[in-house]
Amino acid sequence: MRVIEGSAFVAAPLGGMTLAQLGADVIRFDQIGGGLDYRRWPVSATGHSMFWAGMNKGKRSVQIDLRHPEGRELITALITDPGDDGGMFLTNFPATGWLDYERLRLGRADLIMVALSGNYDGTSEVDYTVNPATGFPMVTGPRGQHEPVNSVLPAWDIALGGIAATGLLAADRHRHRTGAGQLVRASLSDVAFSMVANLGRVAQAHTTPDSSVEKDGNFLYGSFGAPFVTKDQRFVMVVGLTPRQWKALESTTGLDRYRTQIERVAGVDLETETGRFNARDHIAQHLRLWFEHRSFDDAAAALDAGGVAWGPYQSFLQLLDDPRLSAANPLFTSVEQPGIGTYPMPGSPLYFSAVDRADTRRAPQLGEHTDEVLSTVLGLDDHELGRLHDRHIIAGPVSHPNALAEP
Repeated sequence: MRVIEGSAFVAAPLGGMTLAQLGADVIRFDQIGGGLDYRRWPVSATGHSMFWAGMNKGKRSVQIDLRHPEGRELITALITDPGDDGGMFLTNFPATGWLDYERLRLGRADLIMVALSGNYDGTSEVDYTVNPATGFPMVTGPRGQHEPVNSVLPAWDIALGGIAATGLLAADRHRHRTGAGQLVRASLSDVAFSMVANLGRVAQAHTTPDSSVEKDGNFLYGSFGAPFVTKDQRFVMVVGLTPRQWKALESTTGLDRYRTQIERVAGVDLETETGRFNARDHIAQHLRLWFEHRSFDDAAAALDAGGVAWGPYQSFLQLLDDPRLSAANPLFTSVEQPGIGTYPMPGSPLYFSAVDRADTRRAPQLGEHTDEVLSTVLGLDDHELGRLHDRHIIAGPVSHPNALAEP
């Protein structure tokens, strides 16, 4: 499978990377000098974007002047390549003008195009403007705080990236069965608002508009889950969502000794999620003492031995010591990324019993595969490639983000 990707930021690059890590040949095209996300933070000391490297692992990169008609013709030829493995295009660029689906499919009738946008009508949005409208920032943050709190995690972009890959694979299956291509559209706000509804929040607001949902700090909504601080000032999160999890938490921490007292004072049944949620402050009061008298290591050992659902709060730096990020986890491999260094790099999180996980591949240098792609996919010879370079319609690899693509 060959997928041509025209993208920026999170959702579309993530969709392409998801496919690349499963073995697809994903060719990303950028304007000469790099697109909008080529220098996005975080960046290395040498100015290389760790974000760009993270989102483009395993892809091939071409630099083409998208403002020049001949450059656009080259991209169009890549998108509409007649080969059995081609004819797939993933983008979050505006699907208009030369990137209009009906115009592109003139070159290949069975073209599959996945077009991502901000809103369903094609207008622009980003995760940091969609999220405020979802309602979640109004219930995120400490109790008593009136200001909304946005998440720094682009959750809706991440979800849209996964949906983009799913949509392309579904369209590919349809093409294999019927021979027909199609345009697949998905928008950031549709993904966000559908998930708000899927989580029951739309039904809650619609059927019980007078119901009050307040900020509740880091407590789990609807059952029991809360953060605690150990004697050596480490933060942990414990959860008693299911009956098994609750029993494990009770027996490990000795909370079961206070169960009758908590139920009497709070007027609840701790066998139920609702009861545990309504008594969360009383439960937390007893658990707080248990954690305050134990070091992080001692608490972790006891919680693990008791089968408690828990996890540590970690900084990005502390995460490096997590065994799930180590060589013990086959997801991660130590890979060198030019301009940044060698660090743990993930492959696909999917495990298949029939095939081995593909090797983890670094992100390309910008324009690293321009000549290779245009010669092998479009059949351009050295003379034609030289002419395009001379006219600055295409450019080769750039080893430094601030370097010029061509002399």
